Amino acid sequence: MTRRIWHVGVISDTHGLLRPEAVAALRDVDRIVHAGDIGSPEVLRGLEAIAPVTAVRGNNDHGPWATKLPLTGVLELGGVVLYVIHDVKELALDPCVAGLSAVIAGHSHRPLAAERDGVLFFNPGSAGPRRFRLPISVGRLVVTGSRVVGELRTLEVVA
Repeated sequence: MTRRIWHVGVISDTHGLLRPEAVAALRDVDRIVHAGDIGSPEVLRGLEAIAPVTAVRGNNDHGPWATKLPLTGVLELGGVVLYVIHDVKELALDPCVAGLSAVIAGHSHRPLAAERDGVLFFNPGSAGPRRFRLPISVGRLVVTGSRVVGELRTLEVVA
């Protein structure tokens, strides 16, 4: 049986902090993408308890656990190809030529969902410790056939 609709949770820049609010926002997804600066293997284990995880290494991910992570990742769901990289400025390919439906990145801590030349550029923002006045957020993608739609979710956090 072929799945027609996929729900993908997208998180980034946790820096070792897996907030309960982020876990709640991702609870009912089919897959999770972590776009780097994970901070600890415990964050990945917490996410893997929710759904299968595709994760890439960020510039702040160090140590033996982190060196096992790739710098880029690809997740194919139905008719779409999602490309994952921590810093979109390091993107070394043309997403249109490569046939990508979305480029998922983190690093800036700034949430973004913008379509360029038919490719969704998606940054869920940071779900980790607050940086400056930027929101604490995660994202969700809905994949239907060959279409991908992104949604950003600001988390209501106490601290």
